[in-house]
Amino acid sequence: MNSKRILAALVVAIAATIGGFYAGHYFTGVDTEAATPNTGAVDQLWKITPPAAAGTSRPLAAFKGKPVVVNFWASWCGPCVKEMPTLSAIQREYQKKGITFIGLGVDSEKNVNDFLKKVPVDYPVYVTGFGGADLARSFGNNAGGLPFTVVIDAKGAVRSTKLGEVNEAELKRTLDAL
Repeated sequence: MNSKRILAALVVAIAATIGGFYAGHYFTGVDTEAATPNTGAVDQLWKITPPAAAGTSRPLAAFKGKPVVVNFWASWCGPCVKEMPTLSAIQREYQKKGITFIGLGVDSEKNVNDFLKKVPVDYPVYVTGFGGADLARSFGNNAGGLPFTVVIDAKGAVRSTKLGEVNEAELKRTLDAL
């Protein structure tokens, strides 16, 4: 009887977590298409030098002055994993136009590296650990959900944010407007 109660409590906890994620996505997952100056968050981004999944570090300030798509993700996040091939394909298409994609793994270095061995990604991926969630919040991700994608133009203005899986057509429209 005791194990049934524990199992029931576990099921309720999982359902509440999933429901909270989707409720947060529903209420905060709207793309912001107009340019929004969020220079504080962008400045914060340029100040960090997280380790790259490849084992080296590179200051993210190296991407300053270029259009950048920043994707916050984790290996344990189903929608994050699902959108990775789409993001890689869009990155291959838009790199010719000078747009860079960056993945920020809100995860452990081991998990990120294990994931990348199984799923190839064509853009640089960095490991921010759970501190990446705080950085995502500075961009307006108050729900703290993943995936979370930010498009920053060459002048450092946030052009779009998206909580939840990216919509390929919407992302391409935003990138075409850069």
